[in-house]
Amino acid sequence: MEELLELKQLVQSGETTAALALIDELETMSKEDKINKIYSYCIVLLVHLIKQQAEARSTNSWEVSIRNAINAIERINKPRKAGGYYVSQPDLQEILAEAYDRALDNASLEAFDGIYDAVNLAEKVDRDAIINQALKLINFID
Repeated sequence: MEELLELKQLVQSGETTAALALIDELETMSKEDKINKIYSYCIVLLVHLIKQQAEARSTNSWEVSIRNAINAIERINKPRKAGGYYVSQPDLQEILAEAYDRALDNASLEAFDGIYDAVNLAEKVDRDAIINQALKLINFID
């Protein structure tokens, strides 16, 4: 909120260059916030995809969590008025790769009633297949 007040003062005082610099900073902060939210939902999505592949089964709860995570990622990633996406498909693949280890840790607490640690659980799943599955589930269609 402070930044908006500062922006208002800069515009009112005619300091266009400083106002534009602040707008760029606000835009960067907004995009970083969206990326962080997408990262968090990618973890949720990956946890359930890992559990599905490891246990070769699914539950209604997992399916709902997967759909909710996909919906949230798609909603956050699509600007309301402008076209395109905040995060491109290659960038999303990178985010999924970064989120994978954390998701694997979380999944190890739930899959097989938590009897495997992340290292042992990783041996039961195909990391690349899970990341590719997540990418396919997230739509990049206008």
